[in-house]
Amino acid sequence: MTNSLLLIAEAILYFSLMVMLFRLRGRIGIGVFMCALGVMHFLETYLASVFYVALPFGMLSPGSTVMFSGKLAMLLLLYIKEDATTVRQPIYGLLLGNALMIGLVLLLRLHELAPLPDGRVPDIGFVDQMGWLMVWGTTLLFVDAILMILLYERLGRKLRGSPLARVAIALCCVLTFDQLGFFTALHFVTGAPLEVLVGGWIAKMAASLIFSVMLFAYLRWFEKDEASAPRGLADIFQALTYRERYEALVEHVGRDGLTGLLHRGRFESDGEQAVAASLRTGRPLSLVLIDVDHFKSINDRFGHAEGDRVLRSMAMLLVGLADAGDRVFRIGGEEFAILCRGPHSLARLLGENIRQAMKDLPTADGVLLSVSGGVATVDGSTRSLSDLFELADRQLYAAKSGGRDRMVGDGALHVVERMGSRPAKTGR
Repeated sequence: MTNSLLLIAEAILYFSLMVMLFRLRGRIGIGVFMCALGVMHFLETYLASVFYVALPFGMLSPGSTVMFSGKLAMLLLLYIKEDATTVRQPIYGLLLGNALMIGLVLLLRLHELAPLPDGRVPDIGFVDQMGWLMVWGTTLLFVDAILMILLYERLGRKLRGSPLARVAIALCCVLTFDQLGFFTALHFVTGAPLEVLVGGWIAKMAASLIFSVMLFAYLRWFEKDEASAPRGLADIFQALTYRERYEALVEHVGRDGLTGLLHRGRFESDGEQAVAASLRTGRPLSLVLIDVDHFKSINDRFGHAEGDRVLRSMAMLLVGLADAGDRVFRIGGEEFAILCRGPHSLARLLGENIRQAMKDLPTADGVLLSVSGGVATVDGSTRSLSDLFELADRQLYAAKSGGRDRMVGDGALHVVERMGSRPAKTGR
């Protein structure tokens, strides 16, 4: 129990002092934080090779469990609040410093040593052992940092609303990889037993959770400003920064500012590609067009703020009901489109589910909302997105003309053909 409490206390002390230096980077410079991060590299490696404590689940070293896990958490913090070009600086510094150390030791061997008065001589073998372990550990750190950044980015697509889980999963996965890699070298150099692998891994998973919680709390309460802009391209870390910022920009500019859904421009580009792929492969593709009935009356009665709230709520509803492979767009004021990777029957079912769910959408004064929709599916007569859209649009008009609050698919076109071309949207 004492060992466990001491390890937790060491993690809290390490994290607290390091984030204090990071927080002061604007006043004292980021170099102070980086020097503090790098200066403990020797101690981490030394403790990981000779200093172990026993816990019920195995043996572990504070150097690996606390200090190295904390270092990865600090590098992730550096990436989140700065960028990958900043993360590379301490890592490249450690790599070059360790290489310099090995080169100097090789030259030091050529000296003719003068013994001290008490007869002591330097233990070059120890320096050799530590040097190669440090080089191997830093090389792993280089790979760890790249994997951590890539994984953190990928998780952002699924866990953008859960930053704690995003950080914890990234740290757990990378520390698992690192534990396997460093133990392999440690086993051959120092003869570390298997208990070190198992105990160290369990301890690193616990450390990942502890550091993740502290990192999340720090980011939430102390770091709310935006990350700095990336610089040019020169190496892998700059490329990672550039790619992340570029993907985020593309994702942002392709979305509607009010609802967060993909906008009309993306509908035209993505839709054209999807129709072409469907015609080429024969895989089904359907289009569901949805329009809120009498939406103008909501703006007139309750104001545009309430109308905007309804549109945002509807966007969340559509995303929740659509399948993972479907794409949801806002293509007009109160008009939405869903590209459904499924046959006509599934698209009709999706439309009906949306129509029913709209009745439960909360509104001011309990006003009941309804939607009308049209469904069309790629077939032999479809040549482009415009063909598919025209058919779904005619079905939507048929639903409006037939009394609203309904979904219309193939089979209702006679209504449109009798009434002529579709009028303007005003008054829907």
